[in-house]
Amino acid sequence: MDEGQKETLDTNAYNTQPLDQVTFELTTDEERLDTWLADTLKETSRSQIQKWIEKGLVTVNGNKVVNKTSLKKGDLVLVVFPKKEEPLNANPEKMDLDIIYEDRDIIVLNKPSGMVVHPSIGHKSHTLVNGLLAYCESLKDVGESFRPGIVHRIDKDTSGLLVVAKNSKSHSVLAKEIAKHNVIREYTAIVAGIITESSGTINAPIGRDQKNRLKRAVVKGGKEAITHFKVVERFNTATEVVCHLETGRTHQIRVHFDYIKHPILNDPMYNNDGKPKTEFGQYLHAGKLSFNHPITKEKMTFTAPLPKEFAVLLNSLNKR
Repeated sequence: MDEGQKETLDTNAYNTQPLDQVTFELTTDEERLDTWLADTLKETSRSQIQKWIEKGLVTVNGNKVVNKTSLKKGDLVLVVFPKKEEPLNANPEKMDLDIIYEDRDIIVLNKPSGMVVHPSIGHKSHTLVNGLLAYCESLKDVGESFRPGIVHRIDKDTSGLLVVAKNSKSHSVLAKEIAKHNVIREYTAIVAGIITESSGTINAPIGRDQKNRLKRAVVKGGKEAITHFKVVERFNTATEVVCHLETGRTHQIRVHFDYIKHPILNDPMYNNDGKPKTEFGQYLHAGKLSFNHPITKEKMTFTAPLPKEFAVLLNSLNKR
């Protein structure tokens, strides 16, 4: 086929199938599925098509495929278009916020365990962002509409410090600093078992768990993920550690300690020791945050004490 020439598609499927899916029959060979489909569905980006392929929304001859799957004449390519979700927006909700520091450019706060940072499909209200919008109305114009001011996150059941940008300039600068790993985050965790080393580094790539899409796992070809840790105290059945993140992957600390067979206590997703023993969530706290102020460039460091639930657990454990 000459460069620029397009193959003839069997478009009868448009008339016989629901509008949310379509089947193409190829009349030529093609090297890559994602490239061909992006060229065919001109209003859809290649990155979006790759997400559809990853989710299994695109099949060839009824089989699951990958982006680089080659195509042969006569192949049937089925595309199931995902339902369009209503755009996420955050609405103000008055709530008590633990503000550690504030000026005209940033807010530093201590998020409690159990609170989602911003709205998502499963959590459209009662998030930290909803509270922030009630506290600071001007925040609505900073960043994305469903997570205004947010430049980094911590998991729902992880407690601790977050910095929030109050204007677009601060948002841009802080986002770049985080991407460059210039924002230092220190976490305290209580993990299962005895870690014999006094310190260590877990360097293991993280990607989506192939068996459970809600989880992450150490996988070949995953994104680089590096966690440094030091042992604070050893107990008969657990170890208290302090962790420094060199990268910031989803669930990174939780995945890494599960990977080395020391999952975080009470973690409902990664601790294989059954159901959580309390409603508190995983014993993981973002207790220290250091960064340069986005406008003044002043070096700033903030700390937040461990939640009372940590003290209760630590007092119940017997030291070695």
